[in-house]
Amino acid sequence: MIVTPQPSGFGATVTGVDLSRPLLPDDLAAIRTAWATHAVLSFPDQPLTLDEQEALTLQFGDFGEDPFIKPLPGRPHILELRREADETAPNFGAGWHSDWSFQAQPPAATILHGKVIPPMGGDTLFADCAAAYESLSPAFQRLCDGLTALHSAKLPYGRDGVYANESTRRTMTIITGAAAEAVQAHPLVRVHPVTGRRALYCSPVYTIGIEGMTRDEGYAILGHLFQRITLPQFLFRHHWAPDTLLIWDNRCTLHFAEGGYDGHLRVMHRTTVAGEAVAGVA
Repeated sequence: MIVTPQPSGFGATVTGVDLSRPLLPDDLAAIRTAWATHAVLSFPDQPLTLDEQEALTLQFGDFGEDPFIKPLPGRPHILELRREADETAPNFGAGWHSDWSFQAQPPAATILHGKVIPPMGGDTLFADCAAAYESLSPAFQRLCDGLTALHSAKLPYGRDGVYANESTRRTMTIITGAAAEAVQAHPLVRVHPVTGRRALYCSPVYTIGIEGMTRDEGYAILGHLFQRITLPQFLFRHHWAPDTLLIWDNRCTLHFAEGGYDGHLRVMHRTTVAGEAVAGVA
């Protein structure tokens, strides 16, 4: 097995391993180490079946809970991210976020397998929230260390959310309603349970304020952090190819799904790995 990091160290490509079979203990340990170190791992040329993707996911932990999107029939833990060639609705995931950060125990990992890849567009961008935190001044780091962010699915999935107000047809079945409007508090700075590294834990899609602050006060801080996290030096762009599998760490990254493939079918299969309660700075 060969791990080839990106020049920045954020993101890596892993070759020389067959993910369709149970991983040997040493290989699984090496992949876990690479995942903790590089946050985003790409495995090219992995033509997995649905059964094989589920089995791979369970080698990293229990399945995460995936609300608000109807899964594949008979596959409650697999979401099919499908956009038909004639769809005009915005592509799913087109906003910076960490998957399901509004949950009490958000997923540690997301595993995404490329099945049908258009000849253009559709890149996935990742932001390194640990490097972004480390770039802040010590005084601003101390401020953030002591703050609690409020997360909710209301902006995309609530009764007045983006998906509830769509007027164009979408192949994916998205569930909207009052259940999406619950609020979950998490530390604004998250301590990674494996590396101990601190990372900003907030996103424009799911973070709706800072506990104890007015909306304007909270967004003054959050707006600055969103701008910092998405600076070019903290980004990694993944170009998809058929049968590529990607696994990323939701605890220290944000991601953004680009469009640019109108007129082409795109099909991806997604699973999540259950995570733990969000730990802040002691």
